[in-house]
Amino acid sequence: MSRAAVPGLPSPHPIGELLPALFADDDFAQRFTAGLDTVLAPVFATLDNLPAYFRPRLAPADFLDWLASWVAVDVDPAWPEEVRRAVVERAVELHRWRGTRRGLAERLRLVLGAGAEITDGGGVSWSTAPGAALPPAPGGEVLIRVWPLRGPGLDADQVLSVVRAGCPVHLTCRVEILPGPPGRAEG
Repeated sequence: MSRAAVPGLPSPHPIGELLPALFADDDFAQRFTAGLDTVLAPVFATLDNLPAYFRPRLAPADFLDWLASWVAVDVDPAWPEEVRRAVVERAVELHRWRGTRRGLAERLRLVLGAGAEITDGGGVSWSTAPGAALPPAPGGEVLIRVWPLRGPGLDADQVLSVVRAGCPVHLTCRVEILPGPPGRAEG
């Protein structure tokens, strides 16, 4: 739906019909108000359908990016429209899981149609002996193995872009792109 002049779009409330009887038969008044009806018809159409603008599955495509900014989601214009709609629709859930294995795996699946196996190097170490020397700091590397769930393969740049957006900044993320799920027999 456009929010600009749409040729032939009728106004649900023509102004000419609302004029006093004196102007109802006046040709100039009717033509003048018909011009205003042309300008106002898209406004009425937008207001009549306003609830749909706030539903990512129904919002006009050009409004979707603005809606994404409202829920603090970065959508890539190169993504298919259905993927952008799904990411905006699930924004709150994706924010809730951001920086976690689950969040990264779900974002890879949703955006790229990729399966993921995520292994981190841990982050906790301790000693049972009081006063003992501290253990070395954990490595802080996350290994992310991805594979296509559908289609021929994955674009490495797109995978890295999604991983950078979902991997915590204090960790090093290493990505491996596989032809299929790990452990699957090739043949």
